[in-house]
Amino acid sequence: MRLFSFPPRHLFHPVMTPNRRVTFETFMRAALHDPERGYYARRIRAVGGPRGDFTTVPMHAGDLLARAIAGWAADAMRRTRCRDLIEMGPGEGTLMRGVLRHLPWTLRLRARGHFVESSPVLTARQQAATGRPRATWHADSETAMRACGGRAVIFSNELVDAFPVRVFRKSGGGWDELGVEIDASGRVVRECFFPSSAGLPDSSVFAADHPEGQRVEVHDSYRAWLTGWLPLWRAGEMLTIDYGDTAAALYTRRPHGTLRGYLMHGRVTGPDVYQNIGMQDLTADVNFSDLAAWAAPWCASREPQTFAGFLRERLGRGTGGGDLTDESLAGGAFKVLVQHPVAT
Repeated sequence: MRLFSFPPRHLFHPVMTPNRRVTFETFMRAALHDPERGYYARRIRAVGGPRGDFTTVPMHAGDLLARAIAGWAADAMRRTRCRDLIEMGPGEGTLMRGVLRHLPWTLRLRARGHFVESSPVLTARQQAATGRPRATWHADSETAMRACGGRAVIFSNELVDAFPVRVFRKSGGGWDELGVEIDASGRVVRECFFPSSAGLPDSSVFAADHPEGQRVEVHDSYRAWLTGWLPLWRAGEMLTIDYGDTAAALYTRRPHGTLRGYLMHGRVTGPDVYQNIGMQDLTADVNFSDLAAWAAPWCASREPQTFAGFLRERLGRGTGGGDLTDESLAGGAFKVLVQHPVAT
């Protein structure tokens, strides 16, 4: 049975040609980020809203997240004497606007906001939401780092999970990589696993004692992005918020891994992730052990804390927030990682 179909010149041309096998990472990159047919190009105006496919933490948390990040950012800016505040992957710009609003006025007057955003559509929406005099826009992280002289307080929310993943399955004591096969008419006909010609990526997930058949995901594309600009960072602190866990806990009772899609606020798993390509989001949980290890040559990392713990630490108990302050619900599913550069 064919999983989905499209003309050969659709998503996978010229990225791939018919009658060939590609890695799942290549497929996911095209499905999400193809400039004309990818999800973030086609659905970008609906992402996160009531007409979209999922709800982001800033929308669900209201002003709580902006207040909590502002409290963290204020402390970090005072400790490091940095006045530049960078948001990576800022969506519609509403979170940065809230963070700037909740900074103490003495810091707010001196703060210089920066957005790292590659989408022209989102850049225009962020500028409308935030106001151009209050911030500077950069198409990539390296440019932002150089504009700040390597001194910046950085934050991101649900950024890592937007990067395409490589998927692996434990087999015969080793690991095979997930790919998809494309037929002569440009259709994906089936999944396939094969020994990876590129070898296993640098990931803590392979050190765990997984059972035969376990599927895992590695955000190797995020590693490449992160290590591309991190050597330019000299001072400040970085806050990363996303759903996931440490390597030891991430795949507990998850033999099929964490890969899934979202379409019209519905969760999509299994073969259905190959349906509605360009119309649904694809994502996987974040391995916070990897984030710390990948940054280790340049950064020190604190132990990840739950999102609920972060809100309580910054806002105190009794702040509301519903399941975002409940460790057994979203407040525990999301984690917060704080890092700072070290001398090299």
